[in-house]
Amino acid sequence: MAGLFDKQAEIYLDARPNYPSDWYSKLSDLTLHHSLAWDVGTGNGQAAVSVAEHYERVIATDISEAQLKYTIPHPRVQYKHTPSSMSENELVALIGGDNSVDLVTLAEVVHWFDLQKFYSIVTRVLKKLVGIIAVWGYNKLQVNPEFDRVKKELHDATMAFWNPKVSYLFEGHKTLAFPFESVGLGFEGEPMALEIPKMLSFEGFLRVVKSSSAFASAMEQGLDLLSENLVKKLENAWGGQDLIRSVTYKAFMLAGKVKI
Repeated sequence: MAGLFDKQAEIYLDARPNYPSDWYSKLSDLTLHHSLAWDVGTGNGQAAVSVAEHYERVIATDISEAQLKYTIPHPRVQYKHTPSSMSENELVALIGGDNSVDLVTLAEVVHWFDLQKFYSIVTRVLKKLVGIIAVWGYNKLQVNPEFDRVKKELHDATMAFWNPKVSYLFEGHKTLAFPFESVGLGFEGEPMALEIPKMLSFEGFLRVVKSSSAFASAMEQGLDLLSENLVKKLENAWGGQDLIRSVTYKAFMLAGKVKI
């Protein structure tokens, strides 16, 4: 997973949407204690710093050292590199030990994990009865009918370059295993539908595309998915490169606690 995002780590920093603040407020309201949170696959720390507004300390981990070079500083966030060679016991100790974590968050990343192994770790570190895990993602960017039709050409061109694990995102996490007890924010097979509003420039849209793992995989094979002709079609449908548009990302969430 790490290699897929290393080369475009700097682009990723400002290309992706910000998650609404009320998501974190809702999760905070569901956790009895607010001592320790773990943001997994933190990337640049976008979610971690928002979690830190509600928790005394946040451990933010990532397998990618390149991503961690661009993290957002926050006094209550500790960024940690977690290489694939790290054992389960080492990782649990790094986070805070068994039965220590109030909230585990995964933003647009859970599909990359070996779920059986990862959920085993989550079950160990979450505080029993009161600790919560929340995973979320987004899979569609809606602009307007004209642009969305042209964008589908780009989407179809990328399909051969997506890792099969990304299918969980394309399916809106509806097929994602999530063996936790529901806390009212989606459950296995029925994620909660959400939306992420964002003001976006045309250049910002292109940066979103360039920050994807599919774009990086295609470039490694010598193919630029953003051909001059396609970029021009997208720009015309957007309404010009100087136009700032209000767009909507279609998102989804699953949240739960350890089953006893």
